[in-house]
Amino acid sequence: MKVAVTTLVFCVTSLLVLGLVMLYSASMMMVDKHTHSEIGAHMLQMQMVWCVLGFIACVVLAVMDYELLKLLALPLFIISLLLAALVFTSHGVEFNGARRWIRLPGATFQPSEVVKITVIIMVAWLGDYAQRKIKTFQWGILVPGSIVAAALGLIFIEPDRGTTILLGGVTGTMLFLAGARWLHLIPTALAAGAALVYSLKHDSMRTGRINAWLHPEAHANGVALQAEQAKIAIGSGGFTGLGLGDGLQKHGFLPEIQSDFIFANIGEELGLVATALVLLAFLLIALCGLFIARRARDQFGSLLAIGITSLISYQAIINISVVTSLVPNKGLALPFISAGGSSLVAMLIGVGLLLSVARYASAAPVSTPDFVADDNPFAAKAA
Repeated sequence: MKVAVTTLVFCVTSLLVLGLVMLYSASMMMVDKHTHSEIGAHMLQMQMVWCVLGFIACVVLAVMDYELLKLLALPLFIISLLLAALVFTSHGVEFNGARRWIRLPGATFQPSEVVKITVIIMVAWLGDYAQRKIKTFQWGILVPGSIVAAALGLIFIEPDRGTTILLGGVTGTMLFLAGARWLHLIPTALAAGAALVYSLKHDSMRTGRINAWLHPEAHANGVALQAEQAKIAIGSGGFTGLGLGDGLQKHGFLPEIQSDFIFANIGEELGLVATALVLLAFLLIALCGLFIARRARDQFGSLLAIGITSLISYQAIINISVVTSLVPNKGLALPFISAGGSSLVAMLIGVGLLLSVARYASAAPVSTPDFVADDNPFAAKAA
């Protein structure tokens, strides 16, 4: 366990340091539209503030016994839903046709990042509470589905399709590993997928992104601009990159290079070596998370670790897939690296929960405590 925890902390710390360096590099040429002053230093300062807040939360949660979350799961979930609903009030901030943020003094906050964590805690609690009934339709699909739908519904109408898909995948993974039946999960997943496809067909902006992904040459100066410029950035970086700070795409060619497309800046300035190391770091985080989940002392801790590990891994996969044009643009940050305080704090909270599970882990792999003599189908006959 010590090796897993050390590796996890090292990888997360390395990604945080790389993120701060690349954020400043990507934003150093950015200029405020109103004052015409450089904003790179300000963005770096704000990211460092969020990083410190996230680090404090991570340490507090790592020291705390995660079992306390069983008592707090429902209140935290309700509070997160109320925060998510605030984006539709006068406190919400609209940007590019989406209302995903609430206004704070000197900054904005994205409630859906909090919802990611509270949904995972709720599903983990439910999987532990109903572990002997999880194979039934009521406890395997109906009850957890209602909980997840309440959260995803608010996120979906922001609209934020990327986070909706991400959380659907994470909670589906948790329910499957908790013991929910395939015969219940598959029809539910197909129905959700059909509803998503229907909504995309009636959403001109998302349809445009899909068309641009399928036919980038026809939209190179429009919807597909980011994807095309990202490929140019990664390709021009070669094996060792153009050099830190020497990238060209940040000179106004690649929009949002400091946030959703920062992986392209890493590839351009530091090359294939750095991008491969980033992939390796996320792979090691996933392996450490799975090891911690297997060694958790109970079902709740195991599912909690699985949920956090899936969240970090799936989000990294989606972001890198978008930057490399493997999937259409989803608007998800690269964990620990992209600009954005809400995402950074949420991910560090997740790491803190992983460390808490590891701290109280058992020496042997998690067992199945719900099987007792009374569950033996032959017990009545034997009697």
